[in-house]
Amino acid sequence: MTQPSTSRIPGAHIADPGALGLGAFALTTFVLSVVNAGLVDAEPVVFGLALAYGGIVQFAAGLWEFAKGNTFGATAFCSYGGFWISFWYLTSYTDLTGLPGNSAEHGVAVYLLAWGIFTTYMLVASLRTNWAIFTVLLLLAPTYFVLAAGDFSGSEAVAHAGGWLGILTAIAAWYTSFAVVTNATFKKTVLPVGPR
Repeated sequence: MTQPSTSRIPGAHIADPGALGLGAFALTTFVLSVVNAGLVDAEPVVFGLALAYGGIVQFAAGLWEFAKGNTFGATAFCSYGGFWISFWYLTSYTDLTGLPGNSAEHGVAVYLLAWGIFTTYMLVASLRTNWAIFTVLLLLAPTYFVLAAGDFSGSEAVAHAGGWLGILTAIAAWYTSFAVVTNATFKKTVLPVGPR
């Protein structure tokens, strides 16, 4: 039986969008996490980045993953691109000041909790990818849960812990992006990502 020509495989001519999607995710996550960790007090700095790079660019990477037939990559990048666009809208255009008591904080906590649940099932699916992707999601899931706990409890220390977890997540995602783009450019494994 002959193998199909790569020119006849949908998406075979498209470069791996994973490096771009991971890079957009990593950089945006890093900037917000530095704020969440309490290292700088300048959250508005991340808003444009969340819309443009974390949101639009990462969502586009997800669409290219669909074209390549990668359900996992498409679901992850389109979803997290959607997260960043929704974060941009939530923090830039949603007025929560009129809500009673700590309803605003609890609403944001539910938002983060829901993303933690999504990330947990993506973590399970990532067991069939490689250890680099698995590590990113292994760090990201508790990041969401800890940030949600910080908003539920009103504890700044818990929120800061979530920020530090986010920084570790960003570093893992940057490494994975770096590995994908470097290995593709050198056409050999320069930086390992683990077996598929």
